[in-house]
Amino acid sequence: MTAAIPFDNSYVRLPPSFYAKVNPAPAPAPRLIKLNRALADELRIDPQALATPAGIDALAGNSVPDGAEPIATAYAGHQFGSFVPRLGDGRAILLGEVIGRDGARRDVQLKGSGRTPFSRNGDGRAALGPVLREYLVSEAMAALGIPTTRALAAVTTGETVARERPLPGAVLTRVAKSHIRVGTFQFFAARGDMEGLRTLADHVIARHYPDAASTAEPYRALLEEVIGRQARLVARWLLVGFIHGVMNTDNMSIAGETIDYGPCAFMDAYDPATVFSSIDEHGRYAYGNQPMIAHWNLTRFAESLLPLLAPDQEQAVALAREALASFPQTFNEAYVDGLRAKLGLFDTREGDAALAQDLLDLMAANRADFTLTFRGLCGAARSLEADASLRLLFEDPAAYDGWASRWRERLAEEGGDGAAREAAMRRVNPALIPRNHLVEAAIEAAVERRDFSVFEALLDAVTTPFEERPEHRAFYDAPPPAQGYRTFCGT
Repeated sequence: MTAAIPFDNSYVRLPPSFYAKVNPAPAPAPRLIKLNRALADELRIDPQALATPAGIDALAGNSVPDGAEPIATAYAGHQFGSFVPRLGDGRAILLGEVIGRDGARRDVQLKGSGRTPFSRNGDGRAALGPVLREYLVSEAMAALGIPTTRALAAVTTGETVARERPLPGAVLTRVAKSHIRVGTFQFFAARGDMEGLRTLADHVIARHYPDAASTAEPYRALLEEVIGRQARLVARWLLVGFIHGVMNTDNMSIAGETIDYGPCAFMDAYDPATVFSSIDEHGRYAYGNQPMIAHWNLTRFAESLLPLLAPDQEQAVALAREALASFPQTFNEAYVDGLRAKLGLFDTREGDAALAQDLLDLMAANRADFTLTFRGLCGAARSLEADASLRLLFEDPAAYDGWASRWRERLAEEGGDGAAREAAMRRVNPALIPRNHLVEAAIEAAVERRDFSVFEALLDAVTTPFEERPEHRAFYDAPPPAQGYRTFCGT
């Protein structure tokens, strides 16, 4: 596949302690499932070349494209609160980096492409189900306007991987601003490798936060920038009902993107205590805990940066604490601003946060569907007639009425055109999300029957989440009450 991917690699130029050089393992019979042609074009990658047998071989790991320099990156991490000093890419191989049409540098990585020196006891492979889930959810998140890694392609490998039962293997080609994590910084800090830590920080500043380089304290600026991006990112998760499921420090991107879609899911009925992950037995990563966990993870990041913040330990800790203290306000501002937009409130007024929280409390008490409630409010902002179907989302329909009266009083105080308000609300309240039962149905059809039509139809729907199309009617409704729904990380 000569010159199909215009690589321009930088991470591999860092010292050898940052990665291990390793080639992908061949797949016996690769087959292309899906190619994200629009994304390929954005990255200046020829989609026609990727769809050829030679291109599919590269996507499956059967050949190394010209210009690629495959590596598995090293990192550490806190997993469910316990520190593991050496993790790394156990089933992912970074082929290299490309510079897109927008001038931004992005990683191109194969996920599920075989063992690496960081695989420990794993086989380095991925099963088809997790690959399809990540493709669907990451592309849905991108369509929702949430910073995220992207899916460039998915291929089946023609081999079987052993999980709870034998499953078809697959490889996901993932694109990210970078795959540098909080855990990458922890890797060097835990070893006392100050040279490596500084080299990593300088690389991240040059690649992601160039403005920090011109400040008087670039490493403090780096910390503040990462804190800000993460605070705003998690706020956006909550605004669409997204639950990451495994917010370990090795799953937190320094670039501020959502990364590592393992046991992730979207809420149906609103409940802050919602947990889907089969491995989160104590609810550490529940929906409502995500801001707190992000703050905790960022504290670990700040701890790693202490030697760079100031020569004096006490001064460094004071600077870190000052930076971390900005997280709650940044998060709350982003979250409340988002809720205000979802409610059709254009002005900022005292009491808006309480109005939004009262609705959320009513939704939780009445098992109201998160996505359908906010989408229903779009029509209700323009016409009282929309209340008829909206109030039925609540177990006690009358519970909605009192809140709706207060909400309309707030809208009347602000004034404005009802049609314009409805249109604005429809731009921030999606009509549909990749609901768990729909994702599972797409996976089951693909795994059990090799039928990818369900996946294709759902992908088409979730990548146009703010539009209402007749062909997507089956994807709007909430499922029947689920009993113990759980997701799995797929490793």
